[in-house]
Amino acid sequence: MRASNADRERVAQILHNALSEGRINVEELEQRLDTVYAAKTLEELEPPVSDLPDVSPAAAVEPARSRALDNRIGGTPGSAASIAVMSGASRKGSWVVPPQHTSVAFWGGVEIDLRNARFAERESTITAVAIMGGIEITVPDDVLIEVNGVGFMGAFDTEDRASAVPPPGAPVVRVTGFAFWGGVNVIRKPRKPPTIGA
Repeated sequence: MRASNADRERVAQILHNALSEGRINVEELEQRLDTVYAAKTLEELEPPVSDLPDVSPAAAVEPARSRALDNRIGGTPGSAASIAVMSGASRKGSWVVPPQHTSVAFWGGVEIDLRNARFAERESTITAVAIMGGIEITVPDDVLIEVNGVGFMGAFDTEDRASAVPPPGAPVVRVTGFAFWGGVNVIRKPRKPPTIGA
């Protein structure tokens, strides 16, 4: 059976978790990801995770429900930007993440929390630019995350505090951007329970 993008992303997330747990090193991760992203069939996705504990290769590559949408997907997109210039800005609680969101911190700080968020579309991209400032992005563990930003005299880091594997059809959040004399920190951790009452 042919593999979908969602199938490849799900297996890639398992490999990223294995790296954070110290089960594979960066070189092994890169080699295995090359295999995953080149895979055309579900069978080709099994070898990269076959030697990992607590992972069933067959279950890991079970076909994603391509037509089934996660119940967190849909709604009117919220703000397309979070900007802090010598100040602070935050996006948290119940909000709808747009397909493209830009976050800029210049001598300031931005906090983006997606643990109680919905997503306008299945795939969202957050472009984070921190110049002598900081941006912290919190992502729940039931969402697929990809981080590929660049730090120049600054840091663009990922911190994984969870080991759960997102379900098939889960939203995908890509974080990209640039940190100059500042920092962008992406934290993956368990979902925050909804606040009850006011």
